[in-house]
Amino acid sequence: MQLHDVDLSFPVEATVEAVRQATVAAQIPGRVLEVRVDAGQRVKQGELLMRLDAREAAGSDASARATLAQAGAAYERSRNLHTQKFISQAALDQAAAAFKAAQGAAAATGAGASHGVVTAPIAGVVAQRHVEPGEMATPGLPLITLFDPKGMRVIASLPQYKLAELRKAGRARVEFPETGKWIDVQRVEILPTVDARSRTATARLYLPENLEGVVPGLYARAHFTIGQAKKLTVPAAAVLRRGEVTAVYVLDDKGAASLRQVRLGESMAGGELEVLAGLNSGERVSLVPLKTGIDLKTLAAH
Repeated sequence: MQLHDVDLSFPVEATVEAVRQATVAAQIPGRVLEVRVDAGQRVKQGELLMRLDAREAAGSDASARATLAQAGAAYERSRNLHTQKFISQAALDQAAAAFKAAQGAAAATGAGASHGVVTAPIAGVVAQRHVEPGEMATPGLPLITLFDPKGMRVIASLPQYKLAELRKAGRARVEFPETGKWIDVQRVEILPTVDARSRTATARLYLPENLEGVVPGLYARAHFTIGQAKKLTVPAAAVLRRGEVTAVYVLDDKGAASLRQVRLGESMAGGELEVLAGLNSGERVSLVPLKTGIDLKTLAAH
């Protein structure tokens, strides 16, 4: 192990979210007649997701179209009468206004009737289905949430006192503690406003496309690079933890191993662990401590 330059980082807890996400809500009242998709299913843009009972909307549409036809006929009669000087301009204007209002109402109800067919606004994956067949939908009720898995970002809250330093840094890495995976961020975006209650600003860290196993809601840790320093580090794979004891197998010049307790500091941006005590620069450690321990026990048995 040698002293080397490592990035000093400022870690903050974060959450993964999709760059493109959409929640489809009901726009008409009606019972859910059919559901075509479920959570985890991939869909194409425009694909049918579910059907709602649109009979009430269809009835309103039929009534509006009848009113439109009546208003159109009344307007035509008024034009003819106005041409023959039997009615005033004000009466003609009133008939024209009624016709335009009927046209607007018919357009609105026509669109409403079409909302019984719910389709995907984007291509992606179904994150959540909010209703079941037979339930009653009302305007504004969430039906389906979709997300595009190709583009993910991490959202973190940054304390106000660190904002100036972190804005200058501009670099960050994202750690997924459960898997031990570290990913370089493509772009860091710190929003210009600060929340008055928490005194924090929101940061968006954009990840590379098509990352396997990275989905919305996943816990992550964002490490913002704020400088460099020379430190002695050890790979996390080399560390053995037995109860409260933390140790590594140190290899001598002949490759013989001996177990040595070490004191470790924080995790570096990259996954390695800082060594505070127990190792010296230039010493070698085993990167497969479990196998090394088994080999030692086998030698001792013989």
